[in-house]
Amino acid sequence: MTKDVMISIRGIQFDNGQDGEKIESIQRGEYYLKNNTHYIMFDEVIEGMDDPVKSMIKFKKGEMHLNKKGPINVTMDFLENKKTLTDYRTPFGSLMIGLEAKRVNFEEEEKRIVVKVDYAMDVNYEHLADCKIKIDIRAKDGEAFSLRN
Repeated sequence: MTKDVMISIRGIQFDNGQDGEKIESIQRGEYYLKNNTHYIMFDEVIEGMDDPVKSMIKFKKGEMHLNKKGPINVTMDFLENKKTLTDYRTPFGSLMIGLEAKRVNFEEEEKRIVVKVDYAMDVNYEHLADCKIKIDIRAKDGEAFSLRN
């Protein structure tokens, strides 16, 4: 995998219904591997905010960690079969978020890594939704993203 990458982050949140709320973002980033841990770093532009959010995702077998710094500050730990709590701070206030990861895994190819996380999320100790995240990391010179991937 190269240092310069394109990152697609797709999330889906299921509340009581079968149809889920979907989100997707695509951005450029940097990738590196250190001590069997994968790292991706990127700036995230969020609508309505002047400054970008500096984001870092690190992952290895059974765990993923997401750190955001800037207008939004949070460290989210997804540890397979464990529940973690975090303080999600925004310019509008803070929320206590609970994350219970059911599955954290990734598949690695020469020019692509796909990370998948299935988890339950609660806000202020009340179940909000069951969620899925798919992070598709591709070498910048590799295959482009398509809507069917």
